[in-house]
Amino acid sequence: MQESIRNLIEKAHVLLEALPYIREFHGKIFVIKYGGHAMVDPSLKESFARDVVLLKYIGINPIIVHGGGPQIGEMLNRLGKKSEFFQGLRITDHETMEVTEMVLGGKVNKEIVALINKHGGNAIGLTGKDGPLFFARKMKIKNEEVDLGFVGEVTHVDPSILISLTKDRFIPVVAPVGADESGTTYNINADIVAAEIAIAVRAEKLLYMTDVNGLLDKSGNLIKSIKYTKLTELIEDSTIKEGMIPKIKSCIKAVKSGVRKIHIVNGKIPHCLLLEIFTQEGIGTEIVQ
Repeated sequence: MQESIRNLIEKAHVLLEALPYIREFHGKIFVIKYGGHAMVDPSLKESFARDVVLLKYIGINPIIVHGGGPQIGEMLNRLGKKSEFFQGLRITDHETMEVTEMVLGGKVNKEIVALINKHGGNAIGLTGKDGPLFFARKMKIKNEEVDLGFVGEVTHVDPSILISLTKDRFIPVVAPVGADESGTTYNINADIVAAEIAIAVRAEKLLYMTDVNGLLDKSGNLIKSIKYTKLTELIEDSTIKEGMIPKIKSCIKAVKSGVRKIHIVNGKIPHCLLLEIFTQEGIGTEIVQ
């Protein structure tokens, strides 16, 4: 048999392996938190956009929630303002909040929308203020000596606008900026927003794109699958720490609230979403009920 024919048969096997998953997830909502290096590297940005469009075309309804920490930090540096963090959260004064809203709701959000549309999708950019999609309040933390400023947490999500868009041909792209009832604007961790939206829309899956292969144990080995009830132990023994803590706390809440499965994948790997969703082995960590 010719080598070229063998290669074509291999491609056919890949498609057939994906078929059961395509059938199972048709019409379901996947919430994807897009962040890390995959938002910076040009080839990975293109790869992500194509994968999202493919998901929509085969009948899965993706909702994108994006971060933008490096882009915010870069803009603050250009303005001569130093970034400060507490437990993985950016301390946000009034000036930082203005920059954050400009970068997330303007520059970053519209770049993602344009890239998805370039590859044949129909993306629409939103923030929590649109709809309104969600309301926020100032985040409360146990350490009263630290004031996070305009860092918020989600109080309520109205999923109607997202459900309406996904039932049509649209792909919502959400920036993690919201306001309270009085109109005060807050910077909200994108991991938290993604989890709250996944709960509200009753998502089949919540996928986090990160810069690591998934959850690692104390020896640095990948944890392929873990029950959500074990995650608190990993935080308490410092296996999970720093910027990963808000993500994992969001995972715990999401699974407890009905999201069937959560995946943490390495966004540095091209087509990481497709490899995780449509192959038996997967490439990251799955968090299950």
